[in-house]
Amino acid sequence: MAYEELTTMVRESSRIVFFGGAGVSTESGIPDFRGTGGLYNQQYDYPPETILSHTFFTRRPEEFYRFYRDKMLILNVSPNAAHRVLAKWEQEGRLTAVITQNIDGLHQAAGSKNVYELHGSIHRNYCTSCGKFYPPEYIAESNSVVPRCACGGLIKPDVVLYEEGLDQQILENSVRAIASADLMIVAGTSLTVYPAAGLLRYFRGKHLVLINRDATPMDDSCDLIIRDRVGVVLSAVDAALNTKESDT
Repeated sequence: MAYEELTTMVRESSRIVFFGGAGVSTESGIPDFRGTGGLYNQQYDYPPETILSHTFFTRRPEEFYRFYRDKMLILNVSPNAAHRVLAKWEQEGRLTAVITQNIDGLHQAAGSKNVYELHGSIHRNYCTSCGKFYPPEYIAESNSVVPRCACGGLIKPDVVLYEEGLDQQILENSVRAIASADLMIVAGTSLTVYPAAGLLRYFRGKHLVLINRDATPMDDSCDLIIRDRVGVVLSAVDAALNTKESDT
């Protein structure tokens, strides 16, 4: 019943915005942060929140990069069904934007064009001295624990660390997309990380849908909640849309 309801919502919408978190990429084999077995439930010399902070990066870059290469710099993964369906809906003119808290670049790999990466991307790395950009392979294959630029400067992943602010232009673009959406699908996120989670307050459209395995602080504000894997849900909805349209 819930799938049918979401299918109807998608069919009747023309300005869908998708807001996703770590749960969108778990079906590609990327672990989430707060779930069982997630980064925040594993043991390191320092808590992940400390390692992934701006202060730790500047003071202990060797330890930062050991953790980053081991747990964050995941390159041998492919887009899953959720990423592919969203890219398809964008091409069909149903979906206007993907807003993601993920840094893996899988939405773009699946073909999505209008993607706002709130927390940056592992695929962009820059020299903190001269600004030169480097691909993730340079970080992964560097002979040095701490990758250095040709100028000698420290290279930093273009990801938002704790103590750092989000990109203002990406925030503004995300707010604009959400404010103009008629359907917003929120998926795979605990909605506890701010300021990202606070963006939902700008939604003024018809339907707010949540696809998440666990309860969130926004459950009471949603029109529809589905407790299932994101890829399974979106694939089923897309199949139903195609079946309906082929029958007409």
